[in-house]
Amino acid sequence: MAAARRVGLCAARLGPLLRAAGAGPAPARAVRRSVLGVISRPGLLWRPSRCGSSSAGATAAKTEDDSFLQWFLLLIPVTAFGLGTWQVQRRKWKLQLIAELESRVMAEPIPLPADPMELQNLEYRPVKVRGHFDHSKELYMMPRTMVDPAREAREAGRLSSAAESGAYVVTPFRCTDLGVTILVNRGFVPRKKVNPDSRRKGQVEGEVDLVGMVRLSETRKPFVPENNPERNQWHYRDLEAMARLTGAEPIFIDADFKSTVPGGPIGGQTRVTLRNEHVQYILTWYGLCVATSYLWFKKFLSRTPGV
Repeated sequence: MAAARRVGLCAARLGPLLRAAGAGPAPARAVRRSVLGVISRPGLLWRPSRCGSSSAGATAAKTEDDSFLQWFLLLIPVTAFGLGTWQVQRRKWKLQLIAELESRVMAEPIPLPADPMELQNLEYRPVKVRGHFDHSKELYMMPRTMVDPAREAREAGRLSSAAESGAYVVTPFRCTDLGVTILVNRGFVPRKKVNPDSRRKGQVEGEVDLVGMVRLSETRKPFVPENNPERNQWHYRDLEAMARLTGAEPIFIDADFKSTVPGGPIGGQTRVTLRNEHVQYILTWYGLCVATSYLWFKKFLSRTPGV
C-alpha cells in the first residue's frame, strides 16, 4: 500500500512537468497534415503553386516570337526576288539604250547645227564641218590612252595594261560656213609628242573637211583631279571653261579616224561602249532568292511538329 501511495504521488508530481515540456498528447488541431503530406502550422495559409501558369505563358511567348521570326525572315527571299525583277527591267532599258546609241553612231553625218541648244539631243551623232585649225591655242586632255578595241579585248580582265599614256589634242576650229569657232578633239598623241614642235608635219594648214561626233560637257567624277587651265592640263570636258580660254563656242566634236594625218594625232578616239552587267545581277538576286527560300522552307514548313 505504501509503495502504491508513493507511485501515485510521483505521478501526480511529474504530470504537470511532462505537460509543460510537451510530452503529453497534443491536441488534434496542433499538428495538421495536408493531402500532400506537408505539415501545416497554425497561422500559415496554403496557396496553390503557379508553375503551371508560368509554363503556359512562356510557351505562348515562344510561339509568338517564332511566328514573328518566321515572317521577318521571309522578307529576305521576297526582297531578293523584287531586286532580280527590277534588274530584268533595267536590262531591257539598257539594251534599248545600246541599240539607240549604235543606230546614232552609224547614222550618216549631218551638217553641224549652229545653235548649241540643238546639240543637247545629238551626242554621239556624226556631224560634218568645213574650216581651218588654230594650232596656237591647243588644249591637252591628259592622261589618256589610245582607244584600241582589239587591244582592249586582248587585255580584258587583266590588272595592268600595256597601253601607252599620252594626251588628246583639242584644237579650236573655225567653221567657214557657220562663222563660229568650235573645239575639235583631233585625237591621241603619246606623251613624247604632246609638244607641238615635235609633230610639225601633223599640223594641218588650210581649209579641211571634217567628220566627227558631237560630245557634251562632263561633270567631274569622284577621284578625278580638277582641271588645271594654267598648266593646260584638262582631266574632263568642261566646255564652258575651254571655250572661255580659247575664244570658241562651247561646241565639241571628236574627229573620226579618217582625219588622221602622218605625224599628227590619231583620230577616232570616241569610246561608245555602255556597260551591261545586268545579267550578272539578275543571276545573283534570283539565286539568293532561291537559296533563302529553300532555307526558309526547311526551317519553318518542313520541320517535325513539336520540335
